[in-house]
Amino acid sequence: MNAEELREYCLSLKGVTEDFPFDEETLVFKVADKMFCLINLDGQLSVNLKNEPDKNIELREQYNSIKPGYHMSKIHWNTVEIDGSLPDDLVKTLIDESYDLVVMKLKRHEQQLLKNY
Repeated sequence: MNAEELREYCLSLKGVTEDFPFDEETLVFKVADKMFCLINLDGQLSVNLKNEPDKNIELREQYNSIKPGYHMSKIHWNTVEIDGSLPDDLVKTLIDESYDLVVMKLKRHEQQLLKNY
């Protein structure tokens, strides 16, 4: 996957917005104003994605290109290097899991708005 494919996939999810709140190299995707994916556009392409703490440990042990989240909570976030070593379907699944985790923690009325989106 390249940066544009990652961008298109994230934007295909319900209620997702994008912006550059930190700098011009970090593209951030949000659902209901909550971050679920950050793409590093400078240097090695990578994404920061949220997941359950136990699942994060599992992923890091299983894949060399998945590391504790760079500049993020190491417990809740992973940095996934997009270097061709991971199948695109796995990257999309990890994006979906991050999105779903954020949506699950939204207030009920925010979740309902998303369903009607």
